[in-house]
Parts: sequence; C-alpha cells; structure tokens
Amino acid sequence: METILMILLLTALAGAVVFFALAFMKGKEKRLGYLLKSGGCLFALLAVVMIDGSKDEAFQMFMGILLLTAFAGMIAFFILAFVKGKGNRLNNFAKSGGCLFAFLVIAFIAGSMIEESPVTEEVTANVSAEDKEAEEKAKQEEEAREQAQKEQEGREAKEQAEKEQEEREAKEKAQKEQEAKEAEEQAKKEAEEKAKKEEEERKAKEEAERKAKEEAERKTKEDSVTVSQKQAVAMAEQYLNFTAFSKSGLIDQLKFEGFSTEDATYGVENISVDWQEQAVIKAQEYLDFTAFSRQGLIDQLIFEGFSKEHASYAVSQVGL
Repeated sequence: METILMILLLTALAGAVVFFALAFMKGKEKRLGYLLKSGGCLFALLAVVMIDGSKDEAFQMFMGILLLTAFAGMIAFFILAFVKGKGNRLNNFAKSGGCLFAFLVIAFIAGSMIEESPVTEEVTANVSAEDKEAEEKAKQEEEAREQAQKEQEGREAKEQAEKEQEEREAKEKAQKEQEAKEAEEQAKKEAEEKAKKEEEERKAKEEAERKAKEEAERKTKEDSVTVSQKQAVAMAEQYLNFTAFSKSGLIDQLKFEGFSTEDATYGVENISVDWQEQAVIKAQEYLDFTAFSRQGLIDQLIFEGFSKEHASYAVSQVGL
C-alpha cells in the first residue's frame, strides 16, 4: 500500500511540473488548459499526501512541492529569457521574478511552520513526557500502595500470630495454674483426710484405752467392793423403789439402817438415779398428803436434803 501511494505521489508531482512547464512553452491559447491540468495534479498530490500521512505532514509536503515548483518556474523562465529572444526577455524575466517572489513567500511560510513544528513537537514531547511521568508516578504510587498494603497485611498477620501466641501462652499458663491449684487442693484434701483419719484413730485408740481403763478400774473396784458395800447399793435401790430421796437423805437413811458412812456413801453413789427427778417425785408425794405453799414446799424439800435449784425446779413442775 505504501509503494502504491509513493508511485501516485511521484506521478502527481511529475504531472504538475510537466503541465506547468507546457503552459508557458506551447503558447497562450493552451496555457489555461495546461495550468488547470497542473493544478489538478497538485490537488491529486495533496490528496495522496493526506491519505499517506497526517494533515500537518500533508500541508508541509504540499508547501514543499509549491516551493520546488516556484523554484523550477524561476529557473525555467530565467533560461527562457535568453533562449526566446529579446522580444520575450522582459516578459520571461517578469515571470521568473514572480516565481522568485512566490518562492520567497512559500519559503517564509514553510520556515514559520518549521519553527512552529519543533515547538509543537516540544509541547507534544513535554505533554508526552508529563503523561509518562504521571503514568510513572501513578505506577510508583500504585506500587507504593501495594507495598504498603503488603506491609500492613504482614503487620496484621504478625500481630495476629503474636495475639494467638499470647492467647495460647495465657491459656497454657491458666491451665497449669488450674492444675497446680487442683493438685494443691487434692493434696490439702488428702492431708485433711489423713489428719481426720489419724484423729479418728487416735480418738478410737483413746476411747479403747479409756474403756479398757474403766473396765479395769471397774473390775478392780468390783474386786475391792466389800459385801457390806454391795448390800448398801442393794438397799439404796430398794428404798428408791418405794419412795423418793435426796442424795444426802438416802445416805442418812442407809446410816440409820446400820451401814457405816463409807458404805452408805458408796451405796448411794453407785446407783443410777436422777436427783432432780427425785425432787419432783418427793414434792408430788408431799402434795398428795397435805397442802403447801410454794415457798413452804421449797423449804421442805431443802430440809429433805435437796439443793435449792432442785427444790425450785420440782415445785415448778408440780404446779406451784
């Protein structure tokens, strides 16, 4: 495609030059037709250039073609001024000067374009450089964001790992403390159970020793009890089966029966009796036979050998 456009470009350029030259070489009657043909070739040349490149490049090339055409016309008319004779020399010099003027104008316009083009190219280059710099900056910022994100993720992962490690250590520590506490409580419980068992064994041993001692003392005492003392015990029980007595009153009664003070005391102390209950029974016996005031009955019971506490209790129990 580029080859075809180049051929068309050269053909249009050659046609424009040839028809322009023929316009001044073939006479005035055909000049207009050749100029039109030359203009058509220039138009075709411009169209091909626009198809082949950008508008700026096409315009620059078009200006170059006009520049070459003006330069060629200037040379051609200058040569014709000496070739055609003196009659047409002034006219050919004028035409050569017109081509020179056109050449200078076109050169001026092309120079201005050439001066503006670098500026445009520089601006384009600057814009391109700025775009590239902005793109590079955006790329660097994106990389920086990605790096920051990776660092943030790394920090978060590290913090998460440290947190999990701390939680594991705290859990293990709490578990160890719990196990140590349970072991301590178990040891304490075992020690308490052992102490309790030892205490029970000690008490059982002491109780067994006490019972053995009491049994031994009882046996020894029984072995040492005289017949008179045994009789005193039996008689004290017999008296209590018929009536109530205080302790001192029963001892006096046994002494009255002929027992010694020692045997009478032994007999009373070796029977099972509740002296407070005996006071109540005695108070009731008195009321069954005669009337008493509260204080009179208390005094009577005290006279019988009961304590003041037992006498007061007994009187209260019988309703006084």
